[in-house]
This record gives sequence, C-alpha cells and structure tokens, in this order.
Amino acid sequence: MSNQDQNKGLDRKSFIKKGGMATLALTLASTGLPVNLLNDNAHAYSEKKQHPKLQFNSDGKFKIVQFNDTQDDERIDRRTIELMEKVLDSEKPDFVVFNGDIITGGCDTELEMKQAMNNVVHLVEKREIKWAITFGNHDEDSSSKSGMYENDMLKFYMKYKHNMNERGERGLTGTGNMNLLIRQSKGNKAAFNLWLLDSGRYAPAQIAGQDFKGYPTWDWLRFNQVNWYYETSKKLEKRYRYKVPSLVFIHIPLWEHRFMWYASVDSRTQANHELAVKKHNIVGERNEDECPGPINGGLFSAMLERGDVKGVFCGHDHVNTYCGNYYGIMLGYAGNTGFGTYGLSGADRNRLRGARVFHLDENKEGVLVDTHMVFAKDYGIDLSANDQSIDPLPLNNKNKEKVEKR
Repeated sequence: MSNQDQNKGLDRKSFIKKGGMATLALTLASTGLPVNLLNDNAHAYSEKKQHPKLQFNSDGKFKIVQFNDTQDDERIDRRTIELMEKVLDSEKPDFVVFNGDIITGGCDTELEMKQAMNNVVHLVEKREIKWAITFGNHDEDSSSKSGMYENDMLKFYMKYKHNMNERGERGLTGTGNMNLLIRQSKGNKAAFNLWLLDSGRYAPAQIAGQDFKGYPTWDWLRFNQVNWYYETSKKLEKRYRYKVPSLVFIHIPLWEHRFMWYASVDSRTQANHELAVKKHNIVGERNEDECPGPINGGLFSAMLERGDVKGVFCGHDHVNTYCGNYYGIMLGYAGNTGFGTYGLSGADRNRLRGARVFHLDENKEGVLVDTHMVFAKDYGIDLSANDQSIDPLPLNNKNKEKVEKR
C-alpha cells in the first residue's frame, strides 16, 4: 500500500546518504563504475539480444516466482536480497515476475535509481533466469528528483539480457502492458499465457469537475486496457483454436479481492468471512483493508466472459497474503518481499516477508496446478524489526568492462 511508514527521518540510510555518499564521485566509487556512466548510460548494459521464448520443460512443467514490493532505494535492506536469493536457489523457477513497487522514494539521482533497480533484478540476471516487471504506484517516487520516469525505467530493465519485457501495446494507459506466451514442451503452440498490466499509480485529481475525496485514491485499470486484454484473448483463441489458460499480474488489487474475502459487497463481518472461507476456499492472512482504486475497471467481468484467466495476483497491500477461488478465477496476494518498507506492527514487522510460487503443468486441466507462499521465516532469515541497509550492489560487471574499454 502507499501511504504508510514512508517517513524515514534521519535514519541510517539518510545519514549515510548525506554524509559518506554526499557527492557523486563517492557514489560512483562505491560501485566501481566510471564517472561517464550518467552521460553514456546506453552502454552500461549490452543491447537486447534475441532470447528464446518461454517454454515448458521436457517434463511438461513450469515454475513461476512472484516477488512484490521490494520497494527500497539504492541502499536496500540486506535481508531483501537474502530472501530473494534463498527463494531463487531453493525453488529454481523458470520465470520471475517483479510485480510492481520494485523501488521507491529516496533516490536523488538517475544513478541511484539505476542502483536501486539493479539491486533487485541483478539477482535473477546472474542466475540466468528469465524475468519481467510490472509497475506499481511507488516506482516513480524518485522520478521528480532524478528525471527518470517509467518509460526510462522500462528501457533500463529491457537492456538486461534475460529480461522479457517489451514496450507494450501502443495507445494503452500505463507503461509496458503486454502478454507473454509460454510454449508447449514440444512444438510451437501456446500452453499458457501471462498478462502483465500496469494498474497505475493514483487516481486523477478530478473527473467531470468532481474530486475523489472520501473514495480510495489509488489508480485502476482503464477500459482501454481491459478491452485490449479482451480482444487479444479472442485473437489468441482464433490463432490456436483453443482458449489459452493464463495468469494476470497487476500491482493494485481488484474490488473483487475484497468481495471474495467477505463473500459480500456490503457486509464485512467475521460471519461473512467464515462463509467466504468455505465458499471460496480462502487461505492466507488479511491484515489490512484492500486498497483498490475508486472505480471498478471491469477486468473481472471481462475475464469471466472470456474464460481463459485462471488467476489474478497483486501486491500493494503488504501484509495480505491470502488467495481464494472467486467464481472460477483465483484471486490472491503475493505479500511483500522488501524488508525496507512497512509490514506488521511491532516485533512482528517482518513476519510475512515472502514470495509466491506458481506450479504449472501442461498435462493438467487448466495448467495452473498450485500456488503457495514461501516466507523469510522458512529460511531462517533475521526478522528483527530494524534497518539493515547496505551499499548498492555493483552494476553488471561484464557491461562495466565494456564501458571502461570504450
């Protein structure tokens, strides 16, 4: 979520930023990068190579890991990295999605924003795992200072060798709206599809002269995005002569997430929830109100009509980890991966830091076999409620060498 626990004051991060990293020269020295990086950033990473398409393994299986809300500046909490590394090494996914709020405010320059992004995605790159990102409401929090906005960030991510992002469909609201097909283990037909949609940042100040005071002020999926999903889904069915089962990744939840938890639109009682658990097979925790936008964009209705989407998974509300089956479509949260942002209260602050895992099997009906959360506590990671920020990770060494040789 967006409005909690973002004022850090003069903490360790701020002190180091203002002191030991006060000048650009010292910042560059801390990473070992040449001073001309900011003026020659096009060469900081190798050009996008033609990568092989996503494809199911020879056993017909495919695994996805979803990280959400790593949400830190260039001085990331070391435990965020530790958690991601342990998840990647134990789960060995075929694909990773960073589903919004990868970074947040606190970066003063373009270099610091790149360091913040690299801290996170570097971990999958060095393991040669294919990956993609969606944008959340916090990714541009440092943009007004650095001058680096979502389009620039997307270009930066796309320079990594194993990144699967594309520029996205033209004319749609948001940045980088796209879908990724996963081919069958044998042949060239699609076995599964991933929809990566930008759910935006915040609602506009006004519509038709009316503000949103009293309503949720986050953003929502616009009609043009929903319509693009709907029409593209139909085109895929026409091409392959069957509906391609799929997952949707968005940062901000749908209104239907809340409806499912209570099995009700208006009533929110424990009795409602107890009914919902049985009706919708809900598992996991809900420790804060869902924070959708003020308008229901209609995505769920479109998905229900098409019948291809098996699940919609979000982040945004850090301490919600639940998942359930809402009229044939799974709705769920991936919790929160980053230790540098808000969590539960008091000593429990970091108890729910984690990631979500998806198991796909092309030989099973619907293909999506299982999804579950894994947590930092499962790996013996320190959960103490303190700050353990570290210096930025070095940017890509191979490409650093290319820059130095120029």
